Amino acid sequence: MEAVARLRNVPTSPRKMRLVAGLVRGKSVNKALGLLKFEANSGAARIEKLLLSALSNWQQKNEDSRIEDANLYIKEIFVDEGKMLKRLRPAPQGRGYRIRKRSNHVTLVIDSMTEEQLEQQQTKKSKKANK
Repeated sequence: MEAVARLRNVPTSPRKMRLVAGLVRGKSVNKALGLLKFEANSGAARIEKLLLSALSNWQQKNEDSRIEDANLYIKEIFVDEGKMLKRLRPAPQGRGYRIRKRSNHVTLVIDSMTEEQLEQQQTKKSKKANK
């Protein structure tokens, strides 16, 4: 059972936010929360809050299940471009340079891992350890 959380009109450029999104994509929820807590990037705090919101949404859908037993992971996270505020900055000789203040929308989907996915993940880890 998956849960979705969306964050809209974040006043950060999408390029900066995609760096943080790529950091946690495909990771387990516990590992992602640990990474985001100590990440210096400004978007990390917002994505951490979004991840907690998605976790809360999942808990609302699955009241009978425990979060610890669910093996939740970040199934999908993507950053889209939002509205762009256009401003003018004074420039020499009466001109004006255009400043584009970018914003973005973040969508986060968490899901619980199936038994097959858990087995595949463990075999990948064991292959890496043998090399």
